[in-house]
Amino acid sequence: MGLFNKLFGKKDTENKSKIPDDPSSYKADWDFYFSNVDDVIGSFYVDLGLSKIAPVKGKSNLVWVSLKMNNPRGDGLSSAEEFQTLSAIEDRLQLIILKSHSAIYAGRLTSNNKRDFYFYLGDPTHYDETISEALTAFPSYTYDFGIKEDVAWSSYTEFLFPDPRQFQSIQNRRVVDNLERNGDTLTKERPVDHWIYFKTDSDRADFLKKIEPLKFDLVSSNEKASFGDFPYKLHISRIDNVDLDSVNDYVLGLWEFANECHGDYDGWETSVEK
Repeated sequence: MGLFNKLFGKKDTENKSKIPDDPSSYKADWDFYFSNVDDVIGSFYVDLGLSKIAPVKGKSNLVWVSLKMNNPRGDGLSSAEEFQTLSAIEDRLQLIILKSHSAIYAGRLTSNNKRDFYFYLGDPTHYDETISEALTAFPSYTYDFGIKEDVAWSSYTEFLFPDPRQFQSIQNRRVVDNLERNGDTLTKERPVDHWIYFKTDSDRADFLKKIEPLKFDLVSSNEKASFGDFPYKLHISRIDNVDLDSVNDYVLGLWEFANECHGDYDGWETSVEK
């Protein structure tokens, strides 16, 4: 099993603290996830990369545009029939608002028959006219909009951005998608390796006790590793399926056990099996 046949879901622990001083130098990282919003299913599409630079100085005003969809699904999400038009609306909003206000597009929420777009900008002068200009090309759609000061970017960090469990699910899906892109049919069991870091040796021992019934193999338990506040490293492995449902089942289980033991689940790794 060579290096190029491996896929990684581990965190970039070496670069996690390197945040660019210039907001324009950050790397966009768009992804989606589902979550309940006021007891209704919602689909979030958010630039995860902004978390490395938020809050951005001089972009303290949050503007949102709430568009009523004309042909939503029964569950209030967007339909395939309306996909092209909604994409065109989103593209035009970005083009006009970003150009007119040097804004930052943070993400969107689709839920309850609406699609809401969120932008951070500095000077909001005539922002309402900008929105109107963008949407005049789509006269069959009704919309609402608003603005509020959000210096701390709390709407991004506390609302748009996924919670830690949802973020781990996104990482799981990315690795599984990468497997499929490399020709894996996801039907064959194979070794799946996991890395977890702990603040103390006793926390690590507690974790091992909790997962003992799960029959993971202990690969290594280094006395200490270079990982900031989590110097105690653990590497475990087990033969498992790698379809997304299976991965979420055992990875989120390990993630929860790690949290209970004050640890940090660092990710998983496996091989491409064609």
